[in-house]
Amino acid sequence: MNIFSNIMQVLQLVSAVVMIGLILVQHGKGADAGAAFGSGGAGSASLFGASGSANFLSRSTAVLATLFLVSTLMLASLGGHQPASSGSVLESVAPAATVPVSEPAAPVTGAAQIPGK
Repeated sequence: MNIFSNIMQVLQLVSAVVMIGLILVQHGKGADAGAAFGSGGAGSASLFGASGSANFLSRSTAVLATLFLVSTLMLASLGGHQPASSGSVLESVAPAATVPVSEPAAPVTGAAQIPGK
């Protein structure tokens, strides 16, 4: 199970890093409104076409988000299982050494020092 857990951790880390990169590359919804008024210059013609990049990037982001969610749920379920041999954490702690205490002296309080009481 340890190998499977390591594979899931690597899968989660890689999907998170690639998903962050894809999200940073995508254009926001406000970028289309700016292009309509003339501020979208020569950069509008891209490798994937005008609408092809949005579809490719958004679909790949959705796939990576699903992969990230599945790996997170698998790691949570793997982390929740404890081996049957391990008990409570408190059971594994050695008991403190008890030191025999002699009769404690009577505490001197302010009331004991008042004459007549």
